[in-house]
This record gives sequence, structure tokens and C-alpha cells, in this order.
Amino acid sequence: MILGRSPKRSHGASAVVTGAGSGIGAAFAIELARRGSAVVCSDIDDDAAQRTVEAITGTGGRATAVHCDVAKVDDVAALADAAQSWFGHSPTLVINNAGVGAGGEPIGTMSLDDWNWTLGINLWGPIHGCHVFTPILREAGPEQPRQPRGIINVASAASFGAAPEMAAYNVSKAGVLSLSETLAAELSGTGIGVTVLCPTFVKTNIVESGRITAQSSDAANLLMRWTGLSAGRVARDCLDTHDRGGLYCMPQLDAKIGWNIKRFAPETFTRTIGLAFRASAALPGRAD
Repeated sequence: MILGRSPKRSHGASAVVTGAGSGIGAAFAIELARRGSAVVCSDIDDDAAQRTVEAITGTGGRATAVHCDVAKVDDVAALADAAQSWFGHSPTLVINNAGVGAGGEPIGTMSLDDWNWTLGINLWGPIHGCHVFTPILREAGPEQPRQPRGIINVASAASFGAAPEMAAYNVSKAGVLSLSETLAAELSGTGIGVTVLCPTFVKTNIVESGRITAQSSDAANLLMRWTGLSAGRVARDCLDTHDRGGLYCMPQLDAKIGWNIKRFAPETFTRTIGLAFRASAALPGRAD
């Protein structure tokens, strides 16, 4: 260790990861364990969370599984209690990752049940995580003075991309982006870092586990295979960004380009997205 340099947040952390049973969440948990962190792996799927724990403990890491439905604030509060009990102190890093996919239908056609389901997990999940864990992280300083603290929220390039027929997903991720920016402003100067992850396509099972039309699922799976990064690569990039104190992590070039165009020419960006969608809809083999 270089004298005078603060320890990195993702190394030797006491970390809580939601949605740790698969995809990016599992990749976060496994990478954190590689960095010497103890990890609470939470998921609504107990068997999936336990598989991640076994992947960690099988290589000598330290992890435990905790059931949690992030759409229920009582579950998230119970997760915090379980984590503090297992660590023997407060967590130092919280990753609000749990999320679902939804899309394939335009506004006015997509059911309100699907809206509520998507927002309940993708938006209220991180809200619950920040609501419950931020006070705990604030109070952990004197107790764990050598370990810096942080929160990572998993959003998506959909948070600013406004892709048609993905409204509920887009809205949920836009909310997570705004939540993260607001939290970063509120925690400025406290030593608690905030990072929001905004990837494009990542090779995970989110399509299979979501509420997405068959046609949209096929298109998403193709894009994942052609352009998607591995979940492990995304998790590593995000943890490195968090260690550097970065607020935004956009691990793919297309996300960075889209983000900058949206910032500097928002109307042009949105109009282009719409025209591209209409052009793809007119391609042979696409059914309306």
C-alpha cells in the first residue's frame, strides 16, 4: 500500500449486493470477493443466491445468502439487520443491483400491472436500498474509520436513451440515475462515494426473467450476443470507477457516445432514436 493513499472502497469491504443470484449482481459479488471483501448476497431467489455464495466460498472467500424482495421496504430493512449481524458491524459498500426487464409494447398498450411490477423492483428497489442503508453508512465512520464507504446503483443507458416500447424500463432507470445524482450531491464531503452504472447490453438472463414480448426478446438477445459485454467485465469496470470516486460508469463506448449526444443535442438525439425505431419496424420480417 502506498502511504497517504486511502484504501479502495471495493477492496476489503463489507459489501451487500442485491440481485446477487445471477447476472451483474453475481458478477459484482464474485469480483468483490476476489478483492478481499466479505459479501452478503441477497436475492428473491434463494437457490440462486446460494449458488453465488458457493462460487465465492468454494475459492476461499467469505459470503452468505439472505432472502430479499427489494420491492418491499421491510425486506430491505431486514437485509440491513442481517448484514450488520453477519459482519459484526455496519456494511461499508451497498450495491443496489436487483432489476428486471420489461418492454415490447408502446405507452397505452403496456398494462399498468407491468408498469407497477417494473417500477416496484427497478425504481423502488434502489429507493428502498438508499433509504435504509444511507443512514447506516453515515453513522459507520467512527466505527470503521479505515474503510471508506459507498453506494453503487445499477441503472442503464436506458435511463437517458428513451428507446420506444421500453417506457416502464426507461422510466425506472431514469429514476435511478436521478436518485444517484441527488444522493451524490447530498453526500458530498461526507466520504461516502456514489456511483451509478449505465451499461448498454450486458450478457445476462434479464430478458428471460423479465416481461418482454417475444419479438423484443429476440432482438435483445441478438444485440447481447453481438455487442454485449460480459457481466464480469461490467462489474470490474464499475468497481474500478467507484474506487476512483467516479459518479458515472458507462462501460461501453456506445453508452458514452449516446450520453454526450443527449446532453448537447437532446432533441436531435430523441428524434434520431424515433426515426431509427421506425426504420427498423419497417424491415421485412418485423410484425407490428
